Amino acid sequence: MATNTKTPGDPGADRLAGASPLQRDLARRILEKMRDEGWTVGTRVSEQDLARAFGVSRSPIRAALDLLAAQGIVAALEKRGLGLARDVASLDIGALVPSSPQETLYETMMRDRATGQIPQEISEAELMPRYGVSRGVIRKLLMRFAAEGLAQRMAGHGWRFVDSLDDDEAYRESYEFRLIVECAALRSPRFVVDREKIEPIRRAHQRILADDRVAVSGEEWFRVNAAFHETLAMCSRNRFLLQTVRHQNSLRRMREHSVFSELPRERIEQSCREHLAIIDALEAEDFDWAESLLRHHLRLAADF
Repeated sequence: MATNTKTPGDPGADRLAGASPLQRDLARRILEKMRDEGWTVGTRVSEQDLARAFGVSRSPIRAALDLLAAQGIVAALEKRGLGLARDVASLDIGALVPSSPQETLYETMMRDRATGQIPQEISEAELMPRYGVSRGVIRKLLMRFAAEGLAQRMAGHGWRFVDSLDDDEAYRESYEFRLIVECAALRSPRFVVDREKIEPIRRAHQRILADDRVAVSGEEWFRVNAAFHETLAMCSRNRFLLQTVRHQNSLRRMREHSVFSELPRERIEQSCREHLAIIDALEAEDFDWAESLLRHHLRLAADF
């Protein structure tokens, strides 16, 4: 298998070194999406679809794809556009495109908040010496937390993180709420099974089940798991249900993704099979059975 070692003068390494934090992080997230969804060599890459998936304009997506092109991951197709040029299933994404310092700090702040090392209310001035960065960097990260519904600016000065799932009672309440909302999404009169969106979700779960690793990283599983639940909400064609599910996923990420670096293999496999059974029921248009399976799945998950 080819190594990811970068040598002086390597155009991929040179391009990566000069990339902005956003471009580098988008390149990594695009690679994760390709791997999670089981993209095969030759799959066409759509700038527009990626921009929509990551909530950015096409310009940073184009720059991120340029980074991947310099690494030989994507290449021009014979006719027009870009396509996947290498098998990404076994790539060490972290080594190929390391997280930017800003992304690493974001993850650190997420973990510190989840474990109570930073309080619910805090000022930019208090965070600056803690992490050894400028006010501008801290403010940009807090604005990202705010955009994800995890923090809000307080009147006057300071920031307040939202109530998180930092104890067992809040965790149970979250799952009670999710039972109401996510099952209601399946009962929406406008619910349509979008097979084009569901198929990549199915492949992501099948890839994890076929993987022979003893444990799956919490980050990887959270990404696939959240995509499953958000896709079901998206099929309801109700923007408010989708927003609610996304917000709950953000709260879960602060607890689950930030606290657990790895999850037991048996837990991942069980959840994967439950998700796939729900997808099967939806594609068979047996919505009552799909709802029953989803309800059972959420109740089991709440007990972990």
